[in-house]
Amino acid sequence: MEARIANPAMILEAGGSIQDLYKSIYKGGVSQTVLELVHLRASQINGCAPCVFSGLSNLKKAGESQERIGLVAVWREAPQFTEQEKAALALAEAATRMADGAAGVTDAVWDEAAQFFDEKQLAAVVMMIALTNLFNRLNATTRQVAGKAW
Repeated sequence: MEARIANPAMILEAGGSIQDLYKSIYKGGVSQTVLELVHLRASQINGCAPCVFSGLSNLKKAGESQERIGLVAVWREAPQFTEQEKAALALAEAATRMADGAAGVTDAVWDEAAQFFDEKQLAAVVMMIALTNLFNRLNATTRQVAGKAW
């Protein structure tokens, strides 16, 4: 498989700006594990192979077990996740599936996340979800290849 074009963010020389966004997200006080779980789950939902690949790699680098990484797709049925992680994953799913005819981010989903994250942390989680969804769409549209660096 070959990409249709290079990654649009690189064509438009937006890599530095995107890295600045990631730096801001990681300064939000949320653990790398939670942010990477959110990234992986949104990418799974959107079927973005490059982002799933990077999520798996980043979680491995962060020391996550194969068991937990493998169970992200079925996190609701897996006792391996903390309540905080489950709240973040539920928020990621709700925000990612807004166009599926799903309910979107309901008050119940938001309130559950707000029990575990303060305002700055919620901002970081929401930004990670949004940035992941941006890259999922860029990668899927241009058929970026999993495992290739841009």
